[in-house]
Amino acid sequence: MRDFKMSVPDYMQCAEDHQTLLVVVQPVGIVSEENFFRIYKRICSVSQISVRDSQRVLYIRYRHHYPPENNEWGDFQTHRKVVGLITITDCFSAKDWPQTFEKFHVQKEIYGSTLYDSRLFVFGLQGEIVEQPRTDVAFYPNYEDCQTVEKRIEDFIESLFIVLESKRLDRATDKSGDKIPLLCVPFEKKDFVGLDTDSRHYKKRCQGRMRKHVGDLCLQAGMLQDSLVHYHMSVELLRSVNDFLWLGAALEGLCSASVIYHYPGGTGGKSGARRFQGSALPAEAANRHRPGAQEVLIDPGALTTNGINPDTSTEIGRAKNCLSPEDIIDKYKEAISYYSKYKNAGVIELEACIKAVRVLAIQKRSMEASEFLQNAVYINLRQLSEEEKIQRYSVLSELYELIGFHRKSAFFKRVAAMQCVAPSIAEPGWRACYKLLLETLPGYSLSLDPKDFSRGTHRGWAAVQMRLLHELVYASRRMGNPALSVRHLSFLLQTMLDFLSDQEKKDVTQSLENYTSKCPGTMEPIALPGGLTLPPVPFTKLPIVRHVKLLNLPASLRPHKMKSLLGQNVSTKSPFIYSPIIAHNRGEERNKKIDFQWVQGDVCEVQLMVYNPMPFELRVENMGLLTSGVEFESLPAALSLPAESGLYPVTLVGVPQTTGTITVNGYHTTVFGVFSDCLLDNLPGIKTSGSTVEVIPALPRLQISTSLPRSAHSLQPSSGDEISTNVSVQLYNGESQQLIIKLENIGMEPLEKLEVTSKVLTTKEKLYGDFLSWKLEETLAQFPLQPGKVATFTINIKVKLDFSCQENLLQDLSDDGISVSGFPLSSPFRQVVRPRVEGKPVNPPESNKAGDYSHVKVSGLGRWHLPRAVRASAKPFLKHSFESFSERKGCVYLKAGFSVVFVLGQCFGKQSQ
Repeated sequence: MRDFKMSVPDYMQCAEDHQTLLVVVQPVGIVSEENFFRIYKRICSVSQISVRDSQRVLYIRYRHHYPPENNEWGDFQTHRKVVGLITITDCFSAKDWPQTFEKFHVQKEIYGSTLYDSRLFVFGLQGEIVEQPRTDVAFYPNYEDCQTVEKRIEDFIESLFIVLESKRLDRATDKSGDKIPLLCVPFEKKDFVGLDTDSRHYKKRCQGRMRKHVGDLCLQAGMLQDSLVHYHMSVELLRSVNDFLWLGAALEGLCSASVIYHYPGGTGGKSGARRFQGSALPAEAANRHRPGAQEVLIDPGALTTNGINPDTSTEIGRAKNCLSPEDIIDKYKEAISYYSKYKNAGVIELEACIKAVRVLAIQKRSMEASEFLQNAVYINLRQLSEEEKIQRYSVLSELYELIGFHRKSAFFKRVAAMQCVAPSIAEPGWRACYKLLLETLPGYSLSLDPKDFSRGTHRGWAAVQMRLLHELVYASRRMGNPALSVRHLSFLLQTMLDFLSDQEKKDVTQSLENYTSKCPGTMEPIALPGGLTLPPVPFTKLPIVRHVKLLNLPASLRPHKMKSLLGQNVSTKSPFIYSPIIAHNRGEERNKKIDFQWVQGDVCEVQLMVYNPMPFELRVENMGLLTSGVEFESLPAALSLPAESGLYPVTLVGVPQTTGTITVNGYHTTVFGVFSDCLLDNLPGIKTSGSTVEVIPALPRLQISTSLPRSAHSLQPSSGDEISTNVSVQLYNGESQQLIIKLENIGMEPLEKLEVTSKVLTTKEKLYGDFLSWKLEETLAQFPLQPGKVATFTINIKVKLDFSCQENLLQDLSDDGISVSGFPLSSPFRQVVRPRVEGKPVNPPESNKAGDYSHVKVSGLGRWHLPRAVRASAKPFLKHSFESFSERKGCVYLKAGFSVVFVLGQCFGKQSQ
């Protein structure tokens, strides 16, 4: 049994299409797609022409495919009727011409019942056949040499207008005595068999349908005023006989004509406003209808000569045949309600909903438009193919976008995407699915740029966004693009981490590791075919960094500015010599500049405070520094952070290879197989004391060892600028000993100069003897000391104290709060020490044993073993920058030292121990 339904809806229909003439352009035979659409585009450029000697304009709607069954509804609505056919063919031989021309006639027969005129464009044929004049065939040597295509299309449209005008006049003229034929839609023909054709009810039905048909022809012919009159008359006639299907068509025609009147720019959203030049005749042309039309009055002043009302707000009331914008929607609702009574009119109903939505979008009545769309969703059509379903959902998505329902639009586009890969499709279109899914992102407030998620506020529904990202991952995998899958999965993990449950975090990371085992994640942008570029996704939350601090070099490697050269006074705080390098700081960098220096070739450290937000142990591989300004060798590190750990210190190291100013820009990691470059500027809530430091040229390194054993006791701690070693030696007064110091160059730079100074300090600043002496000639003969070489340096230590027991010495002893009694001062035995009440306290003495000596500890030199009685006398001989001493268990511990300074040509120095 034949199905009389209109099979394929035109989802691009709009109200102004009712005034267009439908022309189908199709290839005949084998024509390449490129050549066909090249000519098709030129043909479509001729979409409207002005009628000669008239103010009317004809509008043409071109289609390269049109179902023949839809053409059978041409009497119901004439804009659905194919009135013109243009065929394009290739023919390179005269012997092929008869067959080609026969194919043209076969093509015409498909739409033969409705065609007004047709044309055949032949490319490639030359010879006598071409020279024969023909009206329906145009010959061109090739697709480049065809300048007259547009002119021939204009002539073709004029021929269509002649036929249209003749049909309009024929149908509109009242021929007395002739019966008006009953126009029918395909499924109605069987219902009118055997009806009484002489009944008044039947005649009114015929008159109403014909009046509606003439209104369609007038609208197509550019006679807007006449069409309004005919539609109104048709509505009254059809309403009186309850001919609901055609009444709906008449109401829709009335709506279309009113929309054209109110919105000359069009409602279809097409590029460029339509120019409605002469869409109606002058006022006197309004009476071109049959005499019976006088019962519907039209104010001649209601419309201007070109059919565009300059002030609709004041003229609508006078143009009673034209609906107001509010009435247009009411009539659309009424028409759709009539269509809904007929199951075979589902396509008509659907297209009417779409036209109403486009009008409401212009009127900015979004809620009412959504009601029409909701009705369109539930209209039951025939069993649609998967391609038709995709088209339907895509158009619904576009219409929801048009009225501002972005999330609803995204929903239907996502449904269309899923329809592309339905199980019933033999070859699922994963690329089309992926493309449609990408188009849904704005509707769900989702961007694929991770920077949009670093501002702290999350927009949209996270659960829906995560579902959409999972679908993008799956679609890209089915497309055979693992790099795309890794990028989307990385984006999901980075941006949605706060919304993932513990189990989801485990599942996502496990999937990511599976993907990256085949295609590691990189920081390269991924270009998509549609022109979209996916930016890289750095894992700034795996782990999360909260604090970054550049560390100074260890004290033994730290450079110090030299404040004097050999022969000048040496600072008491730092005995090492170097010359300054003037740092040219930029004003904008002062806030980030660190006040210490790094050294070329030495290992430098940056400390990060990180924590792991994952519910499992996080393994970070290949973590290193990102720097700029200086060639830098980053030494990678590997971390294993406990589950949900607190702030955890991590030190990243590297070696600057050149000098200059280095900036620590961030760090790089490899987590779950994804390589990330994390910049400090993109980290929210990061705390840093500065990220720029100066790198000075490489300096030599010296290791010092002595012939004396290390001291069992440590002296007072040295300041941060000093490196000290404590050695011990016990000497009697007058005894001497040699201290041999080995100087080993353990760096990469030669040692060129050596400076040795000694300091023996005391708070009294009284020097009673000289302990140390040396000669540098033999040592300096070994300089410059090359890397890996060793030089020796000998220091003579001789104890020579003055125990003359002069009065001033006794006064010094008294000032120190120590009384001396009993044995002579030269006695080697320990004496009883009694502190004065008003003097400084001292530690209580230990047991009085023969041979128990007090010790004076000298840093770098050793230890002298002196009798208890002369302990106070020894103190003024030793002076130290700490300007203090301590007494422990009856012993006086004082600190003295010597300094070794080595100088390069650049005048930089380092302390060594």
